[in-house]
Amino acid sequence: MNEKYEALFTPWKIGNVEIKNRIVMCPMGGTSLFGWFELTGCHFDKEAAKLFLERANNNVGLIIPGIAPLRDTFWGKWLWQNPKMFEELKVFMDEIHKTGAKLFIQLTAGMGRSWAITELVAPLHKNKLTRALIKPIIDTSHELASPSPQKSRWAHDIECPEITKEQIHEIIEAFAKTAKLCKEAGVDGVEVHAVHEGYLLDQFAIEFFNKRTDEYGGSFENRYRFAAEVVKAIKETCGKDYPVSLRYSVESKMKGFCEGAMPGEKYTEVGRNMAESEKAAKYLQDAGYDMLNADNGTYDSWYWAHPPMYMPENCNLDDVAHIRKFVDIPVVCAGRMDAEVGAKAVADGRIDAVGVARQFLVDPEWVTKLIDDRLEDIKPCICCHSGCFNFSSSKGHPNTQDLTDTMGLARCALNPLTMQSKKYRIEPAKKAKKIAVIGGGIGGMEAAILLSKRGHNVTLYEKSDKLGGVFIAAAAPSFKEKDRALIAWYIRELSKSSVTVKMNTEIRDIRTLDADEIIVATGASAKKIPVKGADTAVEAVDYLLGNKEVGENVVVIGGGLTGCEIAYDLYLKGKKPVIVEMQDDLITTKGICLANTSYLRDFFKTNRVPVYLETSLSEIADGHVILKDKNGKTVKVSADSVILSVGYNPSPVAPAGKHVHIIGDAANVGNLRTVIWGAWNVCMKL
Repeated sequence: MNEKYEALFTPWKIGNVEIKNRIVMCPMGGTSLFGWFELTGCHFDKEAAKLFLERANNNVGLIIPGIAPLRDTFWGKWLWQNPKMFEELKVFMDEIHKTGAKLFIQLTAGMGRSWAITELVAPLHKNKLTRALIKPIIDTSHELASPSPQKSRWAHDIECPEITKEQIHEIIEAFAKTAKLCKEAGVDGVEVHAVHEGYLLDQFAIEFFNKRTDEYGGSFENRYRFAAEVVKAIKETCGKDYPVSLRYSVESKMKGFCEGAMPGEKYTEVGRNMAESEKAAKYLQDAGYDMLNADNGTYDSWYWAHPPMYMPENCNLDDVAHIRKFVDIPVVCAGRMDAEVGAKAVADGRIDAVGVARQFLVDPEWVTKLIDDRLEDIKPCICCHSGCFNFSSSKGHPNTQDLTDTMGLARCALNPLTMQSKKYRIEPAKKAKKIAVIGGGIGGMEAAILLSKRGHNVTLYEKSDKLGGVFIAAAAPSFKEKDRALIAWYIRELSKSSVTVKMNTEIRDIRTLDADEIIVATGASAKKIPVKGADTAVEAVDYLLGNKEVGENVVVIGGGLTGCEIAYDLYLKGKKPVIVEMQDDLITTKGICLANTSYLRDFFKTNRVPVYLETSLSEIADGHVILKDKNGKTVKVSADSVILSVGYNPSPVAPAGKHVHIIGDAANVGNLRTVIWGAWNVCMKL
């Protein structure tokens, strides 16, 4: 191991529990050992157990599974009412301890106004009759219950009801009862979720959300009373030596309702500011918490707690390191943490451990590879959230994520095996075949590598002199360093495989191929628009690859993800972008995480980037464009250059047939998740 990482591999303690190293696998929604958002209710989740045991066998120090609601979302049963689940948990903990790892269970008081109510459930809640009818199955009023009546984060036309004192006391009692069962099952500690990310306990702590006039609202002590009473109840039931961690946000990074602060921005904090956080951290420690598992943000500034690729690496480190000065308990920092930077922060005494989450979904062996000095073999997380947490939302719409995704969080766009071992697996082929893969993009490379692992004789054909396909363009902006690392990872994996790679080889007629099966992964081509002057515009890919220069004032046609990323890239380069979008909001496609989309929307708002919504392009002329809004009103906008980002059409080199299989964007235009999972869907059957 490189000596610069050595500080990560020293022991430390949380209370009396010793952890073998300073790498913490942080909690992620969907990885609860008690199941997640399932109609069957709470149960011991064997898929999550498999996930954690594999990571434990790969040298993680402390594991904290994702949130376990104290009360089932469906049917309303409390966790402590299921003794069989804890009996299975005890057997699992024995296996975890054989690896030398430790594990804390994270328990949540609830989400309150941050509960991601879906398009399917929202109308049922709004109607009093249907709300009453579905209450025995899913009590939406309980799930949405908040410190005070207020708008839902996800559905602004829904008012969340005020939680009662009786409900508060019931939750506190449930924390204690469940923690006791965890202790009896051999769990090393529990984590309270959370004075963090704008969840229920955090809503109580933040005056912006808490307008109560009883003992749980008003003064500093009253607002933090709920969180303090939780840990006191756990300690009283489990003993003062049983470790209790707290998921904690140092600052809220909020400018207002559904409006976050950009990194480095000067703003007025409406949530928890640093001065209050200094006081709160000490207060919560004195109440009995043994560790702070910390970052920043709320659901209004979600990109701090769930950093997309636009956020700086180690974005929360300075704030978390500052708050550590005010407590005597260990402090963990999470949020796009780089191992080298984290190791130095530990060595310098700024933090006690490094929290990492989604990198564990992409590559379960990444810690082992770090120890073995095989950094180039670590498959990088690209912070897309499209498999693990693609709760999506746009103007006028609550969570638009598909129900199957809501019920299956913590999967990985880049690694289909994660939390899906029943569906995806690598098995030897019944019969080795000669298989041709046409196209060296991500889909083609994924297919070729998987097929070779299954024992097939694979040849990959790429018409250009570079592997990566359209993803080379997608990875071009400065903030896409992880995307570029992913391309490099694929190229390295190909070089280690038995795949024969033929570059500068364009296949125009598949009949010329000597193959039993053919995989077509030739991607998509840009759409054309019937607008006067469109032939003078720059295609998105040409801009990203640097094939064509653009001027100072650039109009981007298309406010989807690609168009917004191009506008963001233009702004970072000192250009003056303008975005034109026909929908009523930017990035309306479902399946793109709100943490990612809200960053871009907030960035454009903060930096006054002009955005024309519900507007179409009428003409591109010399030095300007003509736009038309939904009412037919036209406007002239200056433009030195125009970039078209209006979507793509599949472009397969051959139609599907008995032995011809089309994958990726050549089949249906999507994202890396659809490309990679789609490749597995086909290649597992060959």
